[in-house]
Amino acid sequence: MSVSSHISELKRKHEELSERVKMTQRRPGVDALEIVTLKKEKLRLKEEISRLTN
Repeated sequence: MSVSSHISELKRKHEELSERVKMTQRRPGVDALEIVTLKKEKLRLKEEISRLTN
């Protein structure tokens, strides 16, 4: 897998996590732990994308 395709895949996963966070926050009885976990994973992906693009 080339670096550019890897970055594209990471960006796709990051966007999917963004959507999951939005959907989870809209549900009644929001699970705060789930949201925190999703946001941490989003941040990890963002940091890896940044590391690979620099």
